[in-house]
Formats: sequence, C-alpha cells, structure tokens
Amino acid sequence: MKQIKGINDFVVKFANVNGTGSASANHLFAKAIFRMGIPVSPRNIFPSNIQGLPTWYEVRVSKKGYLGRRGGVDMMVCVNPQSMEKDIASVEPGGYFLYDSTKPLANHMKRDDITILGVPLTEMCMREYTVPRLQQLLKNVVYVGAMAALLDIDFRVLKDLLNDQFKGKEKLISSNVHALEMGYQFAKENFQCPLPIRLERKGGNVAPHILEKPHILMNGNTAAALGAIYGGATVAAWYPITPSTSVVDAFAKYAERMRIDAGSGKKNFAIVQAEDELAAMGMVVGASWNGARAFTATSGPGLSLMSEFLGLAYFAEVPVVLIDVQRSGPSTGMPTRSQQSDILAAAYASHGDTKQVLLFPATPRECFDMTVQAFDLAERLQTPVIMMTDLDLGMNDWMSPPLEWDDNYEMDRGKVLDAEGLDSVEKWGRYLDVDGDGICYRTLPGTHPDKGAYFTRGSSKNEMAVYSESGEDYVQNVDRLLRKFETAKSYVPKPKTHPPIKVKKPKTDLKLGALFFGTSASPAYEAVEMLAPEGYPIDTMRIRAFPFHESLDRFIHDHDMVFVIEQNRDGQMRQLIMNECEIAPDRLTSVLNYSGTPITARTIAHQIRQALKTKSAEIVPLKRETA
Repeated sequence: MKQIKGINDFVVKFANVNGTGSASANHLFAKAIFRMGIPVSPRNIFPSNIQGLPTWYEVRVSKKGYLGRRGGVDMMVCVNPQSMEKDIASVEPGGYFLYDSTKPLANHMKRDDITILGVPLTEMCMREYTVPRLQQLLKNVVYVGAMAALLDIDFRVLKDLLNDQFKGKEKLISSNVHALEMGYQFAKENFQCPLPIRLERKGGNVAPHILEKPHILMNGNTAAALGAIYGGATVAAWYPITPSTSVVDAFAKYAERMRIDAGSGKKNFAIVQAEDELAAMGMVVGASWNGARAFTATSGPGLSLMSEFLGLAYFAEVPVVLIDVQRSGPSTGMPTRSQQSDILAAAYASHGDTKQVLLFPATPRECFDMTVQAFDLAERLQTPVIMMTDLDLGMNDWMSPPLEWDDNYEMDRGKVLDAEGLDSVEKWGRYLDVDGDGICYRTLPGTHPDKGAYFTRGSSKNEMAVYSESGEDYVQNVDRLLRKFETAKSYVPKPKTHPPIKVKKPKTDLKLGALFFGTSASPAYEAVEMLAPEGYPIDTMRIRAFPFHESLDRFIHDHDMVFVIEQNRDGQMRQLIMNECEIAPDRLTSVLNYSGTPITARTIAHQIRQALKTKSAEIVPLKRETA
C-alpha cells in the first residue's frame, strides 16, 4: 500500500459527538501546530442542537499558507460510532484512520488501502479516572497526545498551551497533561512514530509570506466587534441569533474595557437586547438619527425581519450599519452551517426600489477594517451599509496578520451642518442636492436653537422634507437616491485583481476569468493554482463591495468565459452582476457549493474542468454539485 506522505501539508479531520468537550481538545491540537510556526486553518462543523449529534473539526495544514478548504481527508480521528462508517469511507487512499479501539472495528468498515490505528481511548480513561465526566472529557485529550507522537507535535508546546488555558488551576493542568502523556506513550509504544505525514517546526518549507510576518489566530466576529469599537460605535442593539451573537458579545467585552469614562467610571456605550430583530434595527435607526454611531448584527432570518426598517433608513437617509453573518437558509435552514445566500436579500432589502451598499470581507483583518469603513460610508452616504460575512469567517479561527490601527484616524461624519454652517447657508432643505452627487446636507437634533429642524418620515416628501404625494416630487427623490448610489461606487472598496499564472502549453484559446468574494476567495485562489499546471491560465477578480466598480464590467468583457464562484444554490452574485451590469447570462458560468460546509479548492477546480470540456467558446451549463 502506498501511503500518503508530506511535511506540513495535509488535512486532519476529527469526528466527535456534540457536547462532549471535544472542540476544546481539537482547538488545542490546531493551536499547537500554529505555535510551532506552521500555517494552519481549523474549521468546526457542528450541529445546531446542544448535544448528541455528530460534529467534525477539520484542520488544514498547508506549508504554502492556503487558508481555504482543500477537500479530502488524509487522516481521520474518529471517536463517534454514529458516523464511523461514513468517516472511514471519506479517508483518501493511502491515508490514516485513528479510532477508539475499545470496541473492535466492524469487518465491513475495514479498508486495506489505508493505515488503521486503534487506540483504546475509552478503556484507558475508565481505567485511569473514576469520574464519568472526566472520563469523557479527557478521552479527547488522550487522542491529542497520541496525535502529538504520530505527527511529531512538540510536546512542550501542548503543555504550555494547557498552562495558559488553566492558569491558576493546577489540578486541571496536571490531569490534562497526564492524559496527553497517556496518549503519547501509547502511540510511541504501538506505532511507528512519526507517520509519513508529519510536522516540522518553522522553516520546514513554509511559505515565505508566513515566515516574514507575524500572524495571529482570530475569528471574523471578534475582528468585526473590534472594528466597531475603533470605528466609534457606542450603541449596539440586537437579538441573539446564530452565528452572529458573538459579534455583540465581543463588542460588549471590549466596550467594558475601552468605553469607560476615565474620570467618572461611567459607561460611554449602550447595548440593548431587543425583543426581536425588527425592534433591534428600529433602535439602531433611532440612535443613528440622533447622531450616535450604532449597529446591529444578525443572520438571514434576522435580515428578513429587518428589511422594513432598512427600507426606512434607505428612504429617510439615516446612517445604519448591519453585520450579516450568513448561514444556510431559507427559513431556519441549517443554523450552524455556512453559506453566501443573503446576497440578493441584502442588496435589495425592503420593498419598493431600494439598493443597499454591501461590503464583502474575506479575512478577519478585512472584517476589522471594513467595519470601521462601514461606519464612515454609512455617514458619508447617509444610508444603510451591510457587511456580508458568513459563519465560516465569523466563527472559525483564521490565521491573520495582527490588526493595525492608525491613531491619526478621524471619523468621516459626512455632510453634517453644525450651527455655524446653518447660519452661513441661504437655503437649506434636508433633501436638497446642492452638490449634484445625490448626497444632501443633514443636521443632528439640537444643533441650532431655531434652524435645521425637519420631520423625518418614511413617506414621500419634497426637497424640504415636507410631506408630498406629488409624482414629480417622488420621482425627483428616488432618482436622486439612484444618483447617490452611483456616487457610492467611488467610495466603496475596489475589487482586487490578479493576472493568470503563466502556462507553457495552454489547453484552450479562451481567455478565462474568475470572480469570487468573501470566504470563497481562499479556495478559489488555490483552485486557480491547481489548474495552471493543467494548462488553464485564469485571471481573477475578488469583489469587495456593491455597488460594483466599473472595473468589474471591463473584466467580464475582456474575457471569453468568466466563472462566478459562490456558495449558494441559485448563483445570487451572478444574478446581481447580470442585473446591475446588464450582462448576458451566457457570459457568466456558475461554480457553486451549497452543502453548508465551506467550498473546497477541489470542488472549484472540478467544476471549472467540467465547464472547459467544450473546445468552443460556447458556454456549457454546469451540473451543480453539493460536494
């Protein structure tokens, strides 16, 4: 049997039962690899119930620094009998399968093309510990110890991590270290260690960009919360919903440290848990209208409920920031699975003719930067700005350069007239477009004793904010809003492009391009690198905002075949591009994944290969897959 070999380049997947404490042990494994200076990308794939159902934790080790999912499993660690048959079948030929051998492996599950490693985890823990809960929890730590021996993880790093985690709790440290040692010794005595797949400390063929810069592990929800803090937010109103709740949880934690008045000790922030998402958005609209920087965070079902107030904010032109951490839908869908399926709902949120500004971060660093930018854009444009993250980016840890902050940053409040400004203008109307860019001048309550007051309404009005049902006034108003949306194109983040990898002998004369956004970016870049040696050079463009920059239209027209890579069933970004840029459907080919697990580089490469089987420039519709 030919075994898979590799240094700092493989995929390990843990199969556990939800609610058994496995996530912390699996995270210990991933952090140890990271502490060794090796690029790692962990993903927790968990059910929405509290306990009892299968859960998986996938760890991508990539010396090249790929942060997206590759696809496939080189080593499976299975301690869940419910999913064992499926788990062992998912291991790549030549791979490795470690399981709890307290009970023997059923004959029908055995494979002769993989290496099977049995560790009697339950037996060892029942012999060593008398408390049932400890037996369950430390079983997870025992297999981490075995993996340390099998993959050559520095044992000192694991001990240091436990010391950090349980600082001041010596009994917990000693019991966890003992469990690690049990697993480590068992593997050393019973298997050839290390395996042909193994780890090598910093310097073992690791990508230069990883070695040259310091990195941290953090998730996008925490980064977005920090962005709200640094961006000047003082009000958060929200209703808890997976997977966005931790945005406001993190904001509250950091606000307790950074939003306290030094002199009085009073809090300079307000966090309100509303009765539902609709009320939460109403509170944010009210706080923003009053001059505060306010935001909320939600997911798909909440976005649906918030649409009514998003329409009010759009039409009344009130700055609002919404962080949408997308999950699988429709309805309740799969609450703990990731998708990019709120694109159309967010872009056209509310009834009537509305167009909302969207931002698409791809990394925790961009979650931080774009949240700050969202507040500036919302006030500059006087409109809602929705940041579109997802569960994969929001709740999973990603390797990221440390967040950076410019202490000279000043908030952009946009066209806000103070008392002196009101005195200096001859004529002021709340919806009067003086500069021709669609953005009017506004005032904040209490700015002037007798000037600058107006009635904010969601109904139609004229330029002076006076109620009007005149068709002429309505058309003038909504046309100006469209003009403002055009102005927004010059303010939102521009797309990022990369030329194709040079190919000696191209297999096609077609000029190929790929569009993607958010968490589809990392596996998309890797897929492009996979396809280049096969003879397929592909230009790439990462979309970072809506409204679309004019360069997107040029990119599409400069290529014969453009793939749109996204994680939803209906190709929502493709539809949005077709609608907004007036692109014919046959110019854009969908590459889709909507299984709820993050898209993989292999899935992308496979679908592109399938589409390129034709030798003509005619686009072949893709067979949609749910891999």
